[in-house]
Amino acid sequence: MPSYGQGPSISALAAQQQMQHPQFVPPQPKPVTLFIGSISGGITDAFLNEILGACGPVISFKRLITPANKPQGFGFAEFQDPDSALRAMALLNGVELPALEDGCVNKKLLVKADERTKIFLDAYQAQKMRTDADDEQTRQAKARVDALLADINKKSQEAASNGLIDREKYVIPPHLHDLQEADLPETQRGLVMTEIAQFRERAAKREREKMRDVREAMPAVLATTAPTPTPSGPKVREWGKPQLHEEPSTGRGFGRGAQGYNKPVGFVRAEDGSRTPGSDRQSSVRPGKTDEELEAERKEARRRDEENSYKDRERRYEPRERTRIAALERAITRERAMKEAEERDRAEMRARLDVWDDDESDELFYTDRARWRSLRTRRLAAEQAADEESRLYEEREAENLRRESEAFLARQMDEMQALQEEQRKAGMLLDDGAPVKLGVSLNAAARKPDHAPKEKATVFGQEEEEEEAIKKRRVPLPKLDLADSGEKAQERLEKIRTEVPRDKETLFKSKVRWDGVSDTMIDRKLEPLVKREMTKYLGELEDDDLIMFVLEHIKDHKGPHKLIEGLEPVLEEEASEFVISIWRQIIFESMAYGEGLHTEKMMVD
Repeated sequence: MPSYGQGPSISALAAQQQMQHPQFVPPQPKPVTLFIGSISGGITDAFLNEILGACGPVISFKRLITPANKPQGFGFAEFQDPDSALRAMALLNGVELPALEDGCVNKKLLVKADERTKIFLDAYQAQKMRTDADDEQTRQAKARVDALLADINKKSQEAASNGLIDREKYVIPPHLHDLQEADLPETQRGLVMTEIAQFRERAAKREREKMRDVREAMPAVLATTAPTPTPSGPKVREWGKPQLHEEPSTGRGFGRGAQGYNKPVGFVRAEDGSRTPGSDRQSSVRPGKTDEELEAERKEARRRDEENSYKDRERRYEPRERTRIAALERAITRERAMKEAEERDRAEMRARLDVWDDDESDELFYTDRARWRSLRTRRLAAEQAADEESRLYEEREAENLRRESEAFLARQMDEMQALQEEQRKAGMLLDDGAPVKLGVSLNAAARKPDHAPKEKATVFGQEEEEEEAIKKRRVPLPKLDLADSGEKAQERLEKIRTEVPRDKETLFKSKVRWDGVSDTMIDRKLEPLVKREMTKYLGELEDDDLIMFVLEHIKDHKGPHKLIEGLEPVLEEEASEFVISIWRQIIFESMAYGEGLHTEKMMVD
């Protein structure tokens, strides 16, 4: 039935609404990258991919390689969706993985996200409604993870029981290895690497901006350095018309060569790539390089610097650490040999006692008891006689030393008394032993001017005699009061402690006597101080890598500013306060060493 102007049909309205409101397309899931750290030694990438894939689809898992071609103890996993990342953080964080290498210990896996990713995951988890399907996926993932962990633990136990893994092998301490990126604290590793990447990016950006400013300022510099009189160039001609040959004027144009104004300027059309004959010559001498070439040169220079730094550290550290390791291995070998010898003697004695028979023994104690007693008596008498003779010899030696010392002191007293008598007879000493004060008067010379030269010679003669007498006079040795020396040293140490500067600039400018800051003192006094300060700022530390970094920095006699730069990625603003507290103790030890004092267990704070 015709619709006599009743409007569009229902199908037309539906088509129009569909065109205005297209079909809703759900957003694509956003990939999420997590930090995977604290990986036990011997765990392969294949197993990590398998256990991470049990929580959800994994796009990639990247793990760095050390210069020794060994995998680092951390990596980065990129999950396809946020649900898989949340599932991995819930199921794998804190899971203990067995070590599959000699000398390695089991570690608890660390699965975490950086601050930005954590905020995104929290917001995603808050707005997402959890369903039964999600719970089922979590249960299945947990079952697969448990099966994989049981399998790897079984392989580790079988390898240990078969002798393929030596868990009792001596573990080289971490501070004996060169510091790598993996040696950073695992809780701060992702942040440190992110900061390093951002720093390099900012440095490259500043370099590019600097080069751009130089290129922009180059025309202005050339304009300011040009001569004052403006030379007249060739006449302006229209594009496409031939150059009119004119006789060069000696008064207008000047200069020769490519930069001269007597030659026409070569133009280049913007539409095509045609060049004038002189353009190639000009481009060949054009200064400057592209950003890619400059960046490649910077990368090559940085690579050479890193290689030289690595070789320098290897040259300085490797011999010393190799010696330490060799000494430790010798000590361990010696202890093992002693234990083996004791065990061997114990086994021999046990075997001998098992078959021992007193009646059939040929020992003198069992065959002839009277003779054994007589021999034992003579042997004891000889030992007692030797002991008595040694005791008498020591007493004679002590008596001889006492007599010699008394005779020496008596001779010294006689010589000192004779010297005092001579000085007293010469008038240089009074009865109380004090020296005579000689006075010289010039009044006689003033009263008798005619005899002035003679009196002057007499006066100078008296001064010379006085100087000779002072040189000949011996100053008595001061008496040392040993009872008060400890208290005086303590007072001097207290004074030095108050003189240690607290201001950062003054403290860092103070001179350090590194001969007084020995490695033994650093291990004995500074290591507990560094541990205490680190615990104060960061809490309990799982590894001592950061403490070893500070101690090695001090043992290398490096300055405080470099130490602050090395600790800023971890301690941030508190790095300066930490270094000030450590450096005050170093300056205190240095000042005490300069005064000849021993600080013992005394601390500056």
